[in-house]
Amino acid sequence: MKIYVGFDDTDNAKADRGTGKLARWFEDVLPEGCTLWGVVRQQLLVDPRIPYTSHNSSACAVVDCDDPSLIEVLIGRAVSHIERHSLPGSDPGLCVAAESDRCLADLARFGLECATKVLTQGDALKAVDGAHLSGHGGTNDGIIGAAAGVGLTAHGWSGRFIEYGGLRRFPDVVSVGELEDAGIGVVSLDRDAHVAPRGNLVETGGWLRPRLLGGKAVLPVMAKGEGLWESPGKKRSKGHKEG
Repeated sequence: MKIYVGFDDTDNAKADRGTGKLARWFEDVLPEGCTLWGVVRQQLLVDPRIPYTSHNSSACAVVDCDDPSLIEVLIGRAVSHIERHSLPGSDPGLCVAAESDRCLADLARFGLECATKVLTQGDALKAVDGAHLSGHGGTNDGIIGAAAGVGLTAHGWSGRFIEYGGLRRFPDVVSVGELEDAGIGVVSLDRDAHVAPRGNLVETGGWLRPRLLGGKAVLPVMAKGEGLWESPGKKRSKGHKEG
């Protein structure tokens, strides 16, 4: 069973880390019987009416757990994790939902709306309908992004992984086979959608970030040469706090 743990607005403008890093650190406090499947960054609407720290993104840690009774333990540890690592001036929010929760469809719709509209805490509370949603400081506005992050990640068709299968340990050039063995699919974006053979190489530029597509980790690539591909995107400037 997958448990979605959404975090938002845990940092401030002067911080050297973002909510993404806090979400990745959550792996360190998971209870026995739970493992981290991945952490997904979700991009929400950037609009002057919305207060945000840098790029208005939230992060969702996806946890594999076979024991439903551990959900309450996960919530308690997530709350403590936020209290320990959130920074002054932030407005932290937490959302926790299981893949069996009936509210996931509503949360998915809410998340999709958050990508294009300005929504409120009331909208988030209505969408969550029984799952866990809580604020932990400041205005508590982080509950909006936390709920949206859970909804979009459960929807499975947006966001990029900031942790998955030890992606940060891969070298700058990695074979297609190594990526596939780690559970990361490789998909060509060229006109004819060629197959990328397992023996081909992929240049990541030191920034391997698969996308969440169809509920799976997928790395889009473009042909660069014979037997060589490159992944799109690159790390933002040093001041950017993805985590």
